[in-house]
Amino acid sequence: MLVRRVPTDLGSLHVYDARGPGDLPTTVLLHGLGSAATPFGRLVEHLRSEVRRVVAPDYPGHGFSDEAGLQLTPEALFASIGGALDALVDEPAIVIGNSLGGAVAVQYALEHPARVRALVLVSPAGAPSSEEEWREIRRTFAVDSAAQADAFLRRLYHRPPWFLPLVARELPAVLQRRAVRDLLDTVRRDHALSADSLRSLPMPVLLLWGQSDRLLPEGHFEYFARHLPGHAVIERPAGFGHCPHIDAPQALARRIVAFVREALPPRARVDGGGLLSPVALTH
Repeated sequence: MLVRRVPTDLGSLHVYDARGPGDLPTTVLLHGLGSAATPFGRLVEHLRSEVRRVVAPDYPGHGFSDEAGLQLTPEALFASIGGALDALVDEPAIVIGNSLGGAVAVQYALEHPARVRALVLVSPAGAPSSEEEWREIRRTFAVDSAAQADAFLRRLYHRPPWFLPLVARELPAVLQRRAVRDLLDTVRRDHALSADSLRSLPMPVLLLWGQSDRLLPEGHFEYFARHLPGHAVIERPAGFGHCPHIDAPQALARRIVAFVREALPPRARVDGGGLLSPVALTH
């Protein structure tokens, strides 16, 4: 696995870049708020045998990327990740987003539909929130003690992992990083993904929302299920929490691979060169 640095207007991004022997297209992994690409490690290993390449960037001010030189607004995040993917990936990709990464993935797919062969949304953020829901989400991320960190992490997983106490000690500092606070402070209700934009997605779409997800409101799942296009596949897997790449990486990889193999014709899997038109992506 290679480690790359990609320059952006918000600083240099740290990117994992892993080649694989498989026939499926390059796969992009986009992480959640306050997380990083490193927790995708086990998922990457399960995907590598099936795909040509896996690309997983850390957002500005997250993981091993530079602290953002400017305030990290949602617009700045979308622009930096979009620019990095355009520079890194030279074929239409399978784009997988978890939590905040789901919202980033949808935005990228809306702005660059020809660059996305298939879209996999894993408990995505981006649904409209009521004032009460948004206050609760902000309270959830206001972690400044080990006890609060433990409670936060227990909401993420189907079954708390063995390393939870180790992560809990580090979490308050992670969630107090400037980039995380910037995003929480600058996100507005009009950043939510509109019903019309979701319905317009032309590529194959898989929505996975674990039955054990306890971080985002149930109404957010219902919003995506109601407004994603009619061709979207919508599933509520047992044994998946908010972050199934931690809970069940092998099962998650199997489902992603099966979906992509069913959704994409053989020619689309092996044709690594060039970008397709949005019309071509629907067939």
